Amino acid sequence: MDNQYSGLWQHYVQTANHKIPEAGLMGQTAWRSPSNIAIVKYWGKHGNQLPNNPSLSFTLQNAHTDTSISYTWSPTGPEVHFRFEGSENKAFAEKIEKLLMQFLPAFPFLGQLKMHIESRNSFPHSSGIASSASSMSALVMCLIDIEQQLGAMLTDDERLRKASYFSRLASGSAARSVFPIAALWGHTPFHSGSHDEYAVVADDIHPVFRNYRDTILIISAGTKAVSSRAGHALMEGNPFAEVRYHQASKNTGELLHALHSGDLEAFVRITEAEALQLHALMMTSEPSFILMQPNTLEAIARIRNFRNDTGIPLSFTLDAGPNVHLLYPDEHHPAVNDFVQQQLKSLCQDGRLIEDRVGQGPQKMI
Repeated sequence: MDNQYSGLWQHYVQTANHKIPEAGLMGQTAWRSPSNIAIVKYWGKHGNQLPNNPSLSFTLQNAHTDTSISYTWSPTGPEVHFRFEGSENKAFAEKIEKLLMQFLPAFPFLGQLKMHIESRNSFPHSSGIASSASSMSALVMCLIDIEQQLGAMLTDDERLRKASYFSRLASGSAARSVFPIAALWGHTPFHSGSHDEYAVVADDIHPVFRNYRDTILIISAGTKAVSSRAGHALMEGNPFAEVRYHQASKNTGELLHALHSGDLEAFVRITEAEALQLHALMMTSEPSFILMQPNTLEAIARIRNFRNDTGIPLSFTLDAGPNVHLLYPDEHHPAVNDFVQQQLKSLCQDGRLIEDRVGQGPQKMI
């Protein structure tokens, strides 16, 4: 355990709230946590969910997970009941239960609670829209809320750092979902507060990016053929891994400058290069795999033609899946929306789109 968990883990174990839940205890909590869309991509990790390169993301608003937990005192030890989208999901339940047992040293009260967990997404699960980022961060926000209901004293900054840390242990990209607007995860010399064990707010963001739009084209709502976890593992043998990590670090510095200065041209260039590099790494792994679909490539071609024809700084990015995120300033929404309706909607499965934008991070629902 000591070799797998280090740094802040020991701090959180040593400072854990050891108050024993009393007989008759009952309570509830509910949080909505957003997905995020990485501009500089996290792909490749080491140790226990530590990134091989820094990543930088926009926090979304409408692509989110709602998670609620009702809990009661349990004299016989931990008990977890989990439902996803209104139905029992054994695979998810086992994953959640295993995760909670890993967290037990830092959240000792979990050992004496019976929990009913309900979770629901506003977007297709496992289709490449970072569902683990929203779901795991929502779960962790609930756990920290229960901890505070039981008497833990945390400042807002301490709560967010702790939420980011434990969200990272559940799913790397989830570390970024607990912050508003934009988040940076992974040490970089370009940000003095950056850290591998938790994300931080990417502050000093130019106003043009604070209400940036993200229209998500659902090219396919199906489960992707290769999980992100498997894709990360394949980076260990990828011949371009070291070059990629160097490039991601360089792009992080340039993107931070662009987000500060409002440089839309640089933003477009970095965003699209990062998306294509991510998928190039998938194609050059061993074994290789391709998550883009024909309509993904067609959408990219049409997006670039639109930008060249209109001068509107519309850019695309992709997560680990076939779906396309259209990123653009809010002022261009009418023109981009017309373009989407006329040329891109037909490329989507059942014409499905998600209208999203930069958001303010998790919200307490109860």
